Amino acid sequence: MDVRLPAAIRPVLDNGIPALMVTCSADGIPNTTVISQVYYVDDTHVALSFQFFNKTIRNVRENPRAHVTVNDMPGLSLWTLELEFDHSETTGPVFDAMDMVIEAIASSTGMSGIFKLRAADIYKVLSVEKQSYRPNA
Repeated sequence: MDVRLPAAIRPVLDNGIPALMVTCSADGIPNTTVISQVYYVDDTHVALSFQFFNKTIRNVRENPRAHVTVNDMPGLSLWTLELEFDHSETTGPVFDAMDMVIEAIASSTGMSGIFKLRAADIYKVLSVEKQSYRPNA
């Protein structure tokens, strides 16, 4: 059975707060990095921005599993997604939408020309879990 993203996660994916991505090499060596975008593709897939994360991409090609955590500051919670790499896109509507956001981020931070989207990496959602910042909430 396919895991579906709950509607409540959509605003969190669109909030502009960078996400934390964890991958692991085939040898079991973990790597953690911050990513600019986790983009909603459909209720069973997200796209992650591939900009300049060579070790992360190498890990994902060796071991297609990853975990991504996005922050819901107004909701005082975290969402953790367990993902499996499916494919990369370098053209098309998902890439174009993500590229526009990356360019806006680059422009506002003085990183135009440096902060470029190389691909939109599409991942299947294997699990999703919401965790509250508040104890007993």
